[in-house]
Amino acid sequence: MSTGIRDVVREKYGAAALRVTSGGSSCCGAAAALDACCDPITSNLYSDGQAAQVPETAVLASLGCGNPTALAELQAGETVLDLGSGGGIDVLLSAKRVGPSGKAYGLDMTDEMLALAEENKRKAGATNVEFLKGEIENIPLPDNSVDVVISNCVINLAADKDRVLQEAFRVLKPGGRLAVSDVVTTGPMLAEIRQSVLLWVGCVAGALEETEYRNKLAAAGFENVGVEPTRVYRIEDARTFLAGQGIDVDLIAPQVDGRFMSAFIRAVKPVAKTPCCGPGCCE
Repeated sequence: MSTGIRDVVREKYGAAALRVTSGGSSCCGAAAALDACCDPITSNLYSDGQAAQVPETAVLASLGCGNPTALAELQAGETVLDLGSGGGIDVLLSAKRVGPSGKAYGLDMTDEMLALAEENKRKAGATNVEFLKGEIENIPLPDNSVDVVISNCVINLAADKDRVLQEAFRVLKPGGRLAVSDVVTTGPMLAEIRQSVLLWVGCVAGALEETEYRNKLAAAGFENVGVEPTRVYRIEDARTFLAGQGIDVDLIAPQVDGRFMSAFIRAVKPVAKTPCCGPGCCE
C-alpha cells in the first residue's frame, strides 16, 4: 500500500474504531467520515444469529462488504487468517467454526482497531484467536501455515494487490483456500472515482475489474478461481456512496449503474504434484 493511501486508511479506520469504543458505530454515525461506504455496501451483512455470537462492538466495527465466514466452508481444526481484521468480527466467527482444535488469526495495521479487537476477544472468551499487527502486503506468518485466508473488503484498499495475493498464496498450505469478500467492477472505472482517496477508503475507488482480479489471482499461482456476485449496486446505491465527492452522479449514471458489485472470490493453492517414477511413467 502506498504511503499516502496507507496513512489515510490508518487514520480513517482508527477513527472508526474510536467511535465504536465511545459508544457509536464505525461508519453510520452522523459525524462519521466513512459515511460513503456505510450504506448500501456495509449494511445487513450478518444474520441476527451470527451477530448474537460476538460482542456488539465487533458488529458495530464492521466495515466489510460481505460475509466471508458464511461462505468459506471452514472446518473444525483448520487455521484461518483474516486480512485486515478490524474489530475482529470475522475472526471471532471463524474461531467458532474451526473450534478449539483450530486457530483464527487476524491481521491489521491500525492500533485502534487492534485494541478494539483484543477487547472483543476478551468479551467473547475466545481462546483460539490471535491478533497480529502488520500489513497485508507482508504477512507475519510462515510459509504454508494457514488452511484458509479470508478478507472482508480490504484487498481493494491495497495499492499493491499483486503483493497481497502473493503473500496470501505463500502462507497458504498446498490445497489451502482463499475465500474473500471484495468490491469489484464489471468494466473500466471512471478516473473521477479512482482518483478520490476517500472513496478508496470507502471500498470503491480501489476496486479491481473482475477479469483483472482473476488474472492477478492466476499470476500469483492460484487455481479454480471463482467470482460470485453477492450484491450488484444500482445508480441509487451509487448516489449514496458518491455523495459529497463532487461527482455529478446523474451525468455518469450510464457508466456507473450496475458496474459495481460486492462479490465472493474463491481460489485454491494447488497441491504440488509428486514426481512419477513408476513403470511407464518416467523416461
